Amino acid sequence: MTRLRLRPVKALVAVALFLAAGIGAARFAYPFPFRGEVTRAATRFEVDPALVAAVIRTESRFRPQATSPRGARGLMQVMPDTGAWVASRLELDKFGVDDLYDPEINVTLGTFYLKDLSVEFGGDIVLILAAYNGGRQNVKRWLGGDKTIPIEDIPFAETRSYVRQVLRAYSWYQLLYGWEAHRGW
Repeated sequence: MTRLRLRPVKALVAVALFLAAGIGAARFAYPFPFRGEVTRAATRFEVDPALVAAVIRTESRFRPQATSPRGARGLMQVMPDTGAWVASRLELDKFGVDDLYDPEINVTLGTFYLKDLSVEFGGDIVLILAAYNGGRQNVKRWLGGDKTIPIEDIPFAETRSYVRQVLRAYSWYQLLYGWEAHRGW
């Protein structure tokens, strides 16, 4: 009788260990460094920290010194003009382009920009991400009189791919860190 009771316990332990190893591997593929910076900015601007983490992973792979060929900088790959615009909206004193390499500043500016796009596009995550990557004016032009656009109808292949990548990462970050990301909210 004892053996019968132990088998289900052993099976449960084996399943728990398998799941823990799987979660560990998934967290290796979807790390969450700069969690403090992300959580502070996400809380301040009411943006899901898992979304911010997904954007950072897609944009820079969490490299604070990342610079794109087009000049976007830092973790969230903020363009200098966008950074200056957001810094003025947030009344940040003495903002300089090199400040975009500072994780705290970059995440603050990038998260504010996500929130601003969310307000403009009614919280539609596809439009928000398309505008973050392809520009808000392009998204407005693509929409015409419509209120939304399916991912497959986004005219820029790079933006279509970007939206899909961020949404995939967002799902993983929600799954892997959702309860942790919201700690302190």
